[in-house]
Formats: sequence, structure tokens, C-alpha cells
Amino acid sequence: MSQTSPNLIIGTLGPKHSHAWQAAVLHALDAAPAAELQAFPHTAGLLAAFAAGEIDRAVIPVYNTREGGGKQYFGLFRQISEGWWISNVVLPVSLSLGVFAPEIQPQELRGLLGRRAVFRQCEDYISRTFPDIALTSVHDLEAALARLQAQGGDETLRHGVIDTGEMLAAHGLHVAERELAPHSRTRYAVLDRELAKPSGYDSTALLTRPLDDRVGLLVDILGEFSRRGINILDMSSENDPQTQKLQVYLEAEGHIEDEAMAGAVAQIEERIVGQKNCIRLLGCFPRVDMRPKHIRSVGFIGTGDMSAWFAERLENEGYRVFMSGRSTELRPEQMIPDVDVVLICVPISVTAATVRQYGPLLADGKALILLAGEAEETLQAALEATSSGVEVMLVHNLWGPQAAAMKDKNAVVVRTRRSGKFCAEFEAFLYKHGASIQYDSAARHDLLMGIGQKLPTAVSVALAMTLAENQITAEEIAGHCTLTSLYPILAMARAHSQNPRTYAEILSMRGESGKIVQDFARNLEQVTAMAGRAEIQELCGLMERNRSHLTERFLRSRMEQAKAVDQVLGAML
Repeated sequence: MSQTSPNLIIGTLGPKHSHAWQAAVLHALDAAPAAELQAFPHTAGLLAAFAAGEIDRAVIPVYNTREGGGKQYFGLFRQISEGWWISNVVLPVSLSLGVFAPEIQPQELRGLLGRRAVFRQCEDYISRTFPDIALTSVHDLEAALARLQAQGGDETLRHGVIDTGEMLAAHGLHVAERELAPHSRTRYAVLDRELAKPSGYDSTALLTRPLDDRVGLLVDILGEFSRRGINILDMSSENDPQTQKLQVYLEAEGHIEDEAMAGAVAQIEERIVGQKNCIRLLGCFPRVDMRPKHIRSVGFIGTGDMSAWFAERLENEGYRVFMSGRSTELRPEQMIPDVDVVLICVPISVTAATVRQYGPLLADGKALILLAGEAEETLQAALEATSSGVEVMLVHNLWGPQAAAMKDKNAVVVRTRRSGKFCAEFEAFLYKHGASIQYDSAARHDLLMGIGQKLPTAVSVALAMTLAENQITAEEIAGHCTLTSLYPILAMARAHSQNPRTYAEILSMRGESGKIVQDFARNLEQVTAMAGRAEIQELCGLMERNRSHLTERFLRSRMEQAKAVDQVLGAML
């Protein structure tokens, strides 16, 4: 950023005491309390002063929640030839109706004076209260007020003025009505001559040059961010007035110096659009949270790869994250009092014991979220070990730490009667990042995990043992597999190429998941016996009953997936 010395000059839109002036005051208090503020009557004058170096920073409105599509990104940044968007001020809008004499009633007014943006924000109020009144929109409200007050007489008294209560009082007007545009907030961009450095919780604003039309262009551009796990915060598009070609404004989470963000921009320019410098970087700034967050800090018990994976993404969301475990200097018992949410992410076999050890240390008003693969015993331990004022929930993420993002990956959420606002915010975090959330009871989760994890792992280990016992080599497998028989071979390879402790933990899961493996073993024995007796007709009947249970819809959709996979596998064989 540029200087923050006492002689820093910050320019904004006037008059003094307007919302833009208040936004500039708030920015100055945060960045340079001794800075000098200058007010300009209109945006063109403000930007001209910034371009000429007469002011060091500019504070400009870019969006108001009640104006809907009235975002000024395109028109504004067409006027800006230099500088960067480095910060934001979000200001609640409080607009009042002022009159020149205290006895004047609103219904007596024949005209309203104000700025165009203010009239847009108060459109509901004006159309409801003054359906036929004359509106006078001005750039320089102070000058217009001075002229009207100098004129005097009945004509002046019949005019009302809409602006902030502070501005009205500063010019001797009396407030007749307040809060004309409730629930309204305005976002102001702060412009500087130097790009802001990464803060760890940033957004990047981008604006494309006018683009040649192509089918799927916008989808392809957005896809480059999506597949890298970059969340798009805002997007709008319009046709450039001169060329009538498409322009796109994007605001995405992350800093331009981040590897993922820089990679997305480079790929769009080089491959998607094929035009160097087709994307203009408007700036990077600390992320603006339009929705309040309840969680401020998160603490992990367990420092494995999965904990680190989640910790990185939670930090990127602006949460303070603490890590504790056997290998850290920070002990769990030291960390727990200082965080809002405790996340336990340890091997399945020790999760319940860890919960029983540390659960009693959580105070009411905190949350315990279990990142675990077994639900029933784990949640029972959590509900017993914590007091009734502690929130409790289990999340089972069905992906590993090698995943680039959680988009379109399954996450199973098991709520309890004590899941509250902290748990809901963590769910929102999963949803925001594209996870496909499934909701189960504890017992149902464990039963389904028997199908999703325990049984495939058991089959993979048994299959590898069978290959070894029969001295079948890996080279022989590839030459004798059909595409269908290759599926379990791939699953076997996946299980045996990663950390064996992970799969041993899955095999050791208790609860309802064990029933699945036992039922499978019993059914496999039955099928093997029927096949040994060559009971072909009976086997056909068995498969028809299976088909009925699975449903035609399921079989048809999975068969389409299988054909798509076959195309890839067929090219490899």
C-alpha cells in the first residue's frame, strides 16, 4: 500500500456527513487516523483527482443491497486507468427525510431533492409515500441546498431533502421521517496506487476485456475456478457499450499470488480465451463478509494429513485455527478453553477414547465436531462425556487428503439433538465448498459404511491374498481381465498403494458395518454352493430378485456410468 503517514489524503464523494464521507472516515480510522479527507461532488472529479495524484486514495461506492443490479463495476473501472482496489468499507445506510421548517408535514411537500443513488435506494418509500412528487436529482447536494435556501419563500418550504440525518442537521434541516430504506447497506471500494499484499483471507477482483462470442465461453471460464476449488463470490456481465462484446466481472476467494488463482487466470488467458492479457486485475483485498459468522476459532485434536487438509481451508475462510496432538507443543487441554469449536480427527480405533478424555473439558456454549468414520459408539461417547450445553455433531468426509477440493465429493453428516448454530455453520462451510452432504442416523451411517468402505476393503485384501496363494502376477491380470473384472482389481490396487493403517482401521470398525461383511460372507457361501451344484435356473431367479430390489432406474443410470468408465479403461488395456 502507499503511505500511511499523517499527510495521506483520502478523497470521497461529498458532501461532508454523507454516507460516502462516513465510509472514508471509517477507512481513515482503520488505516491512517491522521489522514486528510477531501470531498468531491461527483465520481468523475474524484477519479480525475486520483489519476492526477492530487489524492492518495479514493473511497467510491460500488454496490448497494437495495439497488439490486445497480453495481457500478463496469462503468467505474472503465474510468480508472491506474491504481488497485485494496480494501472495502461496508456501511449500513440510514436515510432520513429533512424539511426546512419543523411544522412542515411530509404530505405538504411538492418536491424532493437528493442524489440519484439515494433516490434509487428509497424507491419503495418514495413510490408509496409520494407517488406524484417531483424529484430533483443533483450531483452536488451542498450547492443545490445553498441555492434553495438562498431562494427562500414558500417554494423552498415545499421541498424535502433525503440524505443522512447528520448531513440534514449540519445544514439546518429538521428530520421528518427516519429509516426510509431499511436493511440497506453500501459497499465502498478503496483505491490505492499499490496492490495489497496477501492477508490470508483475501478476494481478487477481475474484469475481462471485451471477449469474442463463443458457445460455452462463460461456463469454461467459471469451470477453471471451480475445478481448483476457488469459490466465486460475485459475478456479473454486460456488453461493452462500444464493441457490444461480452465483459465479465468476477470476484473470487483468494489472492492473485496464490498458486490456484494465478493458475486459473493463466489457463483462461492461454487456453480458454486464447488472448494474452484478456483479464484485467482490478485488485486484491481482505474478504468482505456480508453474513455474520458465529465461529471465530477452531481447534484440532489430531495433527494428521486430514486435519491439516481441513485446517488450511478453514484458515482460508478467516477462522483462527489451532493444532494440538501428541507431537505438538500446544496440548489439547490448553487449547480447548480458547476455541469455539473442537474438531477431533484421530484414527477410528482411538476416537471414542479421545472423546472421553477431552470431552469433559468443553464448556457450555462450545461445540464438539467429530471427523470420524464410525458414528454410533463415537457419538454416544461424545454425548456422555460433554455437558448438555455443548453442541455435538459427526462429519464423515469420504475423501482423503490427496483431494484438491471437496467439490462433488460425499460428506455424511450425523446430527444429534445438541447440534446447534456452530454445527450449522460448519455444514455451511462444507456446502459452500461443493461437498455433497448426506444426512444419516448414527446406526444407519455405520450400516452404509459397511457397504461403502468396510466390505470393499475386505474384498480387496482377500483378493490380493488369493492372487498370492495362486501365484498370479500383476502382468497376468492385465491380459486376462474383462472390463467388468477390472473394477475390483483397481479397488485392490488403490487400497494397497496407500497407508495400510487407514484400511486396517476401516476393517476394524465395529457396530452395524460388521453386519454387512458377515451377511456378504454368508451370501457368498450360498452363491458359491449354488454355482457348484450348477443350479443355473435358480441363480437366474436370484439375480432377477436382486434386479427388482436395485430398480431399473438405478441400474440404468449406473450402467451409463459404467460405459463411460469402460471407454477410459478400454484404452488402457
